[in-house]
Amino acid sequence: MRHTLAVTVENNTGVLTRVAGLFSRRGFNIDSLAVGRTENPRISRMTIIVEGDDQVVEQVAKQLHKLVDVIKISDITRSPYVDRELVLIKVNAEPASRAEIMQLVDIFRARIVDVGPKTLTVEVTGDEGKIDAFEQSLRPFGIKELVRTGKIAMLRGIKTSSKNNSHKEEDTN
Repeated sequence: MRHTLAVTVENNTGVLTRVAGLFSRRGFNIDSLAVGRTENPRISRMTIIVEGDDQVVEQVAKQLHKLVDVIKISDITRSPYVDRELVLIKVNAEPASRAEIMQLVDIFRARIVDVGPKTLTVEVTGDEGKIDAFEQSLRPFGIKELVRTGKIAMLRGIKTSSKNNSHKEEDTN
């Protein structure tokens, strides 16, 4: 099972290296990792997607808690949350096929962000299913290059999975 972890950390040099190293040393695979500052510039938020059963996630959480910069760990997998990914796709776009590609861009509510003589670069955001479907729709035209972010996620409603203090907490929703 894929688990979505929201990990709040102090925004210090080397935190990402320590978290990634922990996963590597323990033999845990990270499917996706996205990191960025929060509303508080001293705090960063990591959204980590890890494959494994509940015991694996429990082990990951215990190991993460040992890191001094980790503030809070929330497994939000079973809670209602909103998630998004971003993809940039450079696709072959000969003049004869541009109209069809532009129709797909409209259908998926994507945006053309660069136009070349024989290519279009398109960006789209959405959940994993939307991103996968958009990618498959463009494959027949010939994808020249593709780059995809990891998933970012946030709990729905008034619940939060981050705290702006320095004591450690664990939330296993």
